[in-house]
Amino acid sequence: MSRVVVGPFNRVEGDLEVHLDVEEGIVVAAEVAVPLYRGFEQILVGRPFEDALVLAPRICGICSVSQSLAVARAISAFSGVVPTDNGHRATALAHAAENVADHLTHFYLFFMPDFARASYAGEAWHAAIADRFAAVKGRAARDVLPARARLLETMGLIAGKWPHSLAFRAGGTTRALDLGEIMRLRAILADVRAFAEEVLFGRRLEAIVALETLGDLDAVAAGPGDFAAFLRLSAALGLHELGRGPGLVMSFGAYPGVGPGGGDVFARGTLDTGTGARAPLAIDRIVEDPARSWLAGEAGPPARATSEPDIEREGAYSWAKAPRYGGRTVEVGALARQLVDGSALASALVAPSGATHVAGRVVMRLVETARVLLAMEGWVDALERGAPFCAEGAMPTDGSGVGLVEAARGSLGHWMTVRGGRITRYQIIAPTTWNFSPRDAAGRPGPLEGALEGIAVGAEGARSVAVQHVVRSFDPCMVCTAH
Repeated sequence: MSRVVVGPFNRVEGDLEVHLDVEEGIVVAAEVAVPLYRGFEQILVGRPFEDALVLAPRICGICSVSQSLAVARAISAFSGVVPTDNGHRATALAHAAENVADHLTHFYLFFMPDFARASYAGEAWHAAIADRFAAVKGRAARDVLPARARLLETMGLIAGKWPHSLAFRAGGTTRALDLGEIMRLRAILADVRAFAEEVLFGRRLEAIVALETLGDLDAVAAGPGDFAAFLRLSAALGLHELGRGPGLVMSFGAYPGVGPGGGDVFARGTLDTGTGARAPLAIDRIVEDPARSWLAGEAGPPARATSEPDIEREGAYSWAKAPRYGGRTVEVGALARQLVDGSALASALVAPSGATHVAGRVVMRLVETARVLLAMEGWVDALERGAPFCAEGAMPTDGSGVGLVEAARGSLGHWMTVRGGRITRYQIIAPTTWNFSPRDAAGRPGPLEGALEGIAVGAEGARSVAVQHVVRSFDPCMVCTAH
């Protein structure tokens, strides 16, 4: 048996190393190492609690709004201040714009360029895919970047800037939108819809949202658009058999206050993909296990955890802790979110094997893009001119709260404790912490570690493109992961 190290990875936010034990060309075990320590949880302790609204967004330049909203919701949880209707709508629009921009970036700039690699040079489709998706040189980047830029203009209108806006509060957003700005939002969404329908999907958003079966996907694959090109590649390469997940998926619920009855647009909860068993979300079942982390302490709930470095910890190989739900490894992300929400297409994708996989993760990020763009159009139309965008309220000096958000990559949670107006404890579990966690004290691998086991790398070893596909299907954001 030999050990190979894959990394550092390009087209990944932050530092990542994957250690593979390979026997006869097959991965028999994997360790996912997060070699970068951030320390935001330490930085926040001792500061006035509203400072977290300024500092936490700087955890990441990709999911900055998600980090802001996690803080705002944690403050809302212990202050009792909740957003106005317009505050919910404006917040959802900004968050959705960031998430959709992230989905497009992942597909066009992070995931698809791997199919242009020389490893596939002998395939009949390679030349056309390389021309379209090759990193830096491919034509697709020139098509998607203007649409992405239009989405981010939404931040300028709602939040002043992106990333690291200061506009998000427990009560909503600090800036009201006038009629002219609402009309500009409609124009932005019309431009993004045009890109999605003409370039990405080759058909109307409503038709993508209506997909329910694998046969429906086959019909799309026979048509135009970049989504169809991926579906053909996926079928040819068997990506539905690659990178199987741990069996349990979770969602914290997405876009609260603008869903049916004022609830979430996408439901919260858990689903066992093997048995089909669903359960409500119970955050008291979340535990952080630092057994294989360079962090001190024992396994326990985030509300009581600390993040003191312990670089001499025996058996440690990552700065990330191992979050677990009811003792189980959990996958999060768009596929997990849509499975929990009851998407018929997501269920059809995992039904044959009872497990998530590379193809499903990518397909559902794009289908979710269509779902969210349609929802955004409704939120803009529902904005009430003259109504408040932010609720006021007195802030207590003591309390604790949890802020739960669904970022593009999955479930993000902030746990905050405040005494005398200052933060005494702060814990963050990001989507990549869930998906790229190390082993726990019982030796259970994290989702990516488990997904890599059994992959045939052959003589390519660390250069295996299959490893790249599995890693990128989870879309790591390493700067969010270790605190």
